[in-house]
Amino acid sequence: MIDLKQLRENPDRFRAGCRDKGMDVDVDRLLALDERRRSIMTKLEDARAEQNRLGKEVGPQLGKLKGQLKSATGDAKAALEREIASLESKPVALKAAVQQYEQEVASFEPEWKALWIQVPQPPASDVPKGSSSDDNVEIRRWNPPKSEWMDAFDTSKSFETNRGFKPKSHTELVRDLRLVDFERGVKMSGTRHYVLTGMGMRLHQAVLRYALDFMVERRGFTPMGVPVIVREECMVGTGFFPAGREQAYHIEESKRGAGADLFLTGTGEVGLMGIHADEILTLEQLPLKYTTCSTCFRREAGAAGKDTAGLYRIHQFDKVEQVVVCRADDAESRAWHGSMLQSVELILQSLGIPYRLLQCCTGDLGVKNEDMIDVESWMPGRGEIGKDGAPTGAYGETHSASRLGDYQCRRLNLRYRDENGKPVFAYALNNTVIASPRVLIPILEMHQQKDGSVVIPPPLRPYMGGATKIG
Repeated sequence: MIDLKQLRENPDRFRAGCRDKGMDVDVDRLLALDERRRSIMTKLEDARAEQNRLGKEVGPQLGKLKGQLKSATGDAKAALEREIASLESKPVALKAAVQQYEQEVASFEPEWKALWIQVPQPPASDVPKGSSSDDNVEIRRWNPPKSEWMDAFDTSKSFETNRGFKPKSHTELVRDLRLVDFERGVKMSGTRHYVLTGMGMRLHQAVLRYALDFMVERRGFTPMGVPVIVREECMVGTGFFPAGREQAYHIEESKRGAGADLFLTGTGEVGLMGIHADEILTLEQLPLKYTTCSTCFRREAGAAGKDTAGLYRIHQFDKVEQVVVCRADDAESRAWHGSMLQSVELILQSLGIPYRLLQCCTGDLGVKNEDMIDVESWMPGRGEIGKDGAPTGAYGETHSASRLGDYQCRRLNLRYRDENGKPVFAYALNNTVIASPRVLIPILEMHQQKDGSVVIPPPLRPYMGGATKIG
């Protein structure tokens, strides 16, 4: 969530952030409620302080006056009785005032909290303005050069020009090579489900294991196994609720009398970031560099009719995720952003997958990100159907690298002590390392052969018993 102090000092920045992200949040209403709350809370704190003072002073005074009252007569007795009554009435009046202030705050605090949690993280100043993914800006692209195991590939030319034959789509390849059984997956679980079979399952596991080992052995990340079923506060804390609530699978444990409801996570980021919620880390512990391999679940609400065929947009998948928690320093955060992207690029290059990097515009950032770069892999089976009857090929998103500033850590109450011992909210970043089976699309389509077989990229072969080809 945002820093309310920054909101008070520079409300225009947050109004602009809402506008640039295309999000309708009543910032002025939040400011009015916040000012009202602060005013009442000041009165409440003063009343409680007065209660504490009187609690210490009134008792002894009353004891003394009541002692005097025993021997007093006439006007002196009446005066003492009035003084005692006055002293006894003060705590009663203060208690009533405290209750009134508490009730007044309680009457609007839910609206105040709801508005506060909806205000998005403003985009970084150098993020290009735009309304949707159509306005994202290409940073660079990479095409595979000729190597020992594959020929060069130029995405500006057709697959047939590059390889000498028309490509099959991944749906055709997995059918012909018996790598995926969609029909039985749908039979068991409905649309957008599948069964990985034989070498399809082995390739899927090889990709995940290679990516996890790469992050641990070559990039120095700590592997973690985290829950994929979490409480609501973990989804709120990581910024996936309330805006993304419709995308999550909901387990209504409360209806079973089993306590809090639970949710299936759509990314390992939720579990990785939730580990240190409500903790204060030491400066020496930073940066935290965590990676995990977890099953992810997404309802894909609102995506009806979009990429419904094959493995691109599915409800259950596995993902190796990377998360960094670092000092509250913009330059350090940007450096980690570049490093996390480099990990992805090295993996894709080793797998011989063409890709491009896109700078996401303000309208495509989402609630929690101040900056985001998407990585799109080349998929020969996507795109329009050309005059030759074959797809033209197109890029499809496979990775997303985000800088979140302190937005996520503030919601999670994740802090560290700086050089002066002061608790400071940390900065957080996250990035997909690999997501499968989506990444199987470019692997299968890019490395298919004229005879219908698929060459297995060398880094994956040790995880597949040394096999070099499927089919």
